[in-house]
Amino acid sequence: MSTETKKELQENVIIKQISLVGIVGNIVLCSFKMFAGIAGNSGAMVSDAVHSLSDVFATFIAFLGVKMSKRGADKSHPYGHERLECIASLVLGLILFATGIGIGKVGLQNIFSGNYNQLTVPGVIALIAAVVSIAAKEAMYWYTRHYAKILNSAAFMADAWHHRSDAFSSIGSLIGIGGAMLGFPVLDAVASVVICLFILKVAFDILLDAVRKMLDTSCGEVYEKELGEYILNQNGIGGIDVLHTRMFGNKVYVDLEISVDANKTFREAHGIAESIHSNVEKDFPNIKHIMIHVNPAEQP
Repeated sequence: MSTETKKELQENVIIKQISLVGIVGNIVLCSFKMFAGIAGNSGAMVSDAVHSLSDVFATFIAFLGVKMSKRGADKSHPYGHERLECIASLVLGLILFATGIGIGKVGLQNIFSGNYNQLTVPGVIALIAAVVSIAAKEAMYWYTRHYAKILNSAAFMADAWHHRSDAFSSIGSLIGIGGAMLGFPVLDAVASVVICLFILKVAFDILLDAVRKMLDTSCGEVYEKELGEYILNQNGIGGIDVLHTRMFGNKVYVDLEISVDANKTFREAHGIAESIHSNVEKDFPNIKHIMIHVNPAEQP
């Protein structure tokens, strides 16, 4: 079995593990929080439960996006399918955005109703559910984030932040429920609005990152400087004339023009370019392909 095949199998196992933890964990949490929200008369906890339910769909979409992006190039898609992961991130961001709007709407309606005395004070079970949720969702955030970095997956990193936004939601729920139990029932509704703002911020960041990766955005000056210095240290190169990078999903494409001694034969110049090509793709694993054009170096 080749090294690439082993790596692919390991990645598939990790993808399935992350997805299973996310889906099963969120279903259990959603069920518990929904029960606690209804039994404990807490609008904030019910909103929190809805957020956890959206996480189930988010993890499933991330799973599909990452699996489909791993498909190799074909006749219709000669550059591969990496951008499918960006599409998955866009869908995750939109789900998160819609969830935040819905939660904020309910909270604002309760605040502006002015009937604070008619708002039901939450029970202790809602408070317990908030504490359990904070601990569980923060653990799921770190777990998913860890493996998202190993996979270099934007979709699973977005899913990790989805988990953390749920932890923020539960912190808001904890404050709101606690305040309501202390004699300020409107704080339960205020907590829903605060939760909404956290969710919308995370949704915006996820959407922005996905759009940037779909628009052939440059990898930035720092990355290109590091890559350029690496290339200049290769044997036989006279200089760099052009260096362009562009993000393609979670991968990078590079267009490079180098100067080589004009007195070298075509075969020698090609060998220098081939060596640079192999070394760059080996030492920069996020680079999917580097296209190199050779120019004759200007004579003094």
